[in-house]
Amino acid sequence: MSQRFVRLGETNRTPVRIAIDGRPAEALAGDTLMVAVLNNAGQLRESEFGDGKRAGFCLMGACQDCWVWTADGERLRACTTVVKEGMHIVTTQPGATWPNLA
Repeated sequence: MSQRFVRLGETNRTPVRIAIDGRPAEALAGDTLMVAVLNNAGQLRESEFGDGKRAGFCLMGACQDCWVWTADGERLRACTTVVKEGMHIVTTQPGATWPNLA
């Protein structure tokens, strides 16, 4: 997969293993979930309103654009939540079925 985001600095921090949509991924200690997802998946999530791929908007926890979920269904703001070893993140709202607008 072609990555849009490339880490340029702070590459010497401790690696943190997580899972994103069931796939193994790696972040660095201190990364937010947004950084981890964008560095591993290239997009944060699909919009539930059918307007495509999302990568966050305000980046400070004030909007609703960066919601992701834990495997248990807990909703998290990706832009303000720091990664923890072993996190399992889901980028599609659990139980949601969006209309196919394509």
